Amino acid sequence: MSKKIGILTGGGDCPGLNPAIKGCVWGAEKFGYECIGLTDGWKGLVEGLTTPLNKEITEYAIMRGGTMLGTSRTNPFKQPENVKKCLETFKKLDLHALVAMGGEDTLGVATRFYKEHKLNVVGVPKTMDNDLSATDYTFGFDTSVTKAMEAAEALADTGRSHRRVMVMEVMGRHAGWVALFTGIASAADFVCLPEKKVDTKAMIEKVKAAYAKKKFALVVTSEASELDSVGEDDIKHALDHFGHRILKDRGMGEHIAQFIEKATGLETRHAVIGHMQRGGSPTLFDRMLGVRVGVKAAELVRDGQFGQMSALVGNNIVGVPLEKATGALKVVTGNWFDLMEVLF
Repeated sequence: MSKKIGILTGGGDCPGLNPAIKGCVWGAEKFGYECIGLTDGWKGLVEGLTTPLNKEITEYAIMRGGTMLGTSRTNPFKQPENVKKCLETFKKLDLHALVAMGGEDTLGVATRFYKEHKLNVVGVPKTMDNDLSATDYTFGFDTSVTKAMEAAEALADTGRSHRRVMVMEVMGRHAGWVALFTGIASAADFVCLPEKKVDTKAMIEKVKAAYAKKKFALVVTSEASELDSVGEDDIKHALDHFGHRILKDRGMGEHIAQFIEKATGLETRHAVIGHMQRGGSPTLFDRMLGVRVGVKAAELVRDGQFGQMSALVGNNIVGVPLEKATGALKVVTGNWFDLMEVLF
């Protein structure tokens, strides 16, 4: 009888998850394993929610956005009884190993199960924010930035036509990679990142200079940016299961647009691409990266390399310790700030 591998996807969805699921399933079957899907993230392991997975089911998954397994932001470690339920489900389903596909939070849970309960866990890095350490890129990032870049270009067209300043807000809770790459690729005039408070004086000077030259300006901001001249607002943010603020009501793009219009007198509009960045078919890069890290996850299970994560290092897919990948976020620093000084 074949040993079984459980696969789950947790946290925010992004393009590349289905390719990764395919890669893991096809790799696992080649190595003599059977796969079973756990639906809706860690909730599936808590409640024993499963769905079949095989080569036939996942054959065309590489083309599809989202996750065929469903997802949630469930954190079983919030309630001790749920940790117990996860361990019981693992045993009840007779799993040999679990492959967890997700970002900082999902893989943080995987790390704890490996360290504290000796569970046979392997990780696959997924986040459109590209903020996981120990891997050069995560799938979902390329697709999300490509969509944001196209949206920014469209926004610039209407700004140019109406002689307006345009502000576009993109996702990025702790790391500004999406905003930075979007801003560079769309020739924005200024970019606001969460890594450091926005120099409002510099921003206004850049916007004025750009408008004087071409009668419009484009600013790209992360959803979690903060202005240096404005204190934190009094909004009481809801928290998710991992203690992160839910930013949907913050409206940083609108906030910055109002600030610019008041400071410059220039007509300013804002737009939020939001969850459209998460959906749609993955780009070629994300299809290839997703399927490669998925196959590598199956290899790690085959080789007994538990507590590891598939990672892109250079052009190679290798295993790295989960603890190293989730120990600290990868944020914009150093040479990237130097590049911003040149471009913005």
